[in-house]
Amino acid sequence: MARTIAVLAVQGAFAEHEARLRQLGANVVELRQAADLEQEFDGLVLPGGESTTQAKLLRELGMFDELKSRIETGLPVLATCAGLILLAKSVQGTGDLAHLDPTAAEKRLAVKGLGTLDVTVERNAYGRQLGSFHAHAPLAGREDEVPLTFIRAPKITQIGSGVETLVEYDGTPVAVRQGKQIAVAFHPELDPDTSLHELFLSL
Repeated sequence: MARTIAVLAVQGAFAEHEARLRQLGANVVELRQAADLEQEFDGLVLPGGESTTQAKLLRELGMFDELKSRIETGLPVLATCAGLILLAKSVQGTGDLAHLDPTAAEKRLAVKGLGTLDVTVERNAYGRQLGSFHAHAPLAGREDEVPLTFIRAPKITQIGSGVETLVEYDGTPVAVRQGKQIAVAFHPELDPDTSLHELFLSL
């Protein structure tokens, strides 16, 4: 029976994830409001976008507590870029809030993410000059490499003892797994390789 995956569709690049999941035979539902949580689904994708906006909308739309609870009790989740920031227990830096005046930035940084993944991340750590770049690196357990597309990406600066590194680039973890949570700093949905989506669907 095909998996049914919910994709957070309140902001950010969710359509590409939906296309990849359908390509792999999964059913897809979108989460846009609290009523959407009444749909049956057995996996969740948190896409790239703007993490503080997504966290704020999750609360305003009444989905934050329910999704946090489901993730903590074992709902498989794939989180990319901003999604990684949403899951991280600790977030450093202002990242894409740096252009705001200090008062506005402080208010938005006060919005906390889900905090279910034992990692520390630094927002937009690669800076404007390296805001977007492409690379390749091995996926754990495989000899061949997977493509890595970074777009103003966050950087994982610390991982907890229960967190496994799936992909490492330039000496730094860029894809990690903790239980049924997979979180990556790059955008696998933008490349033809489906390895990470397949791994997620296997959880």
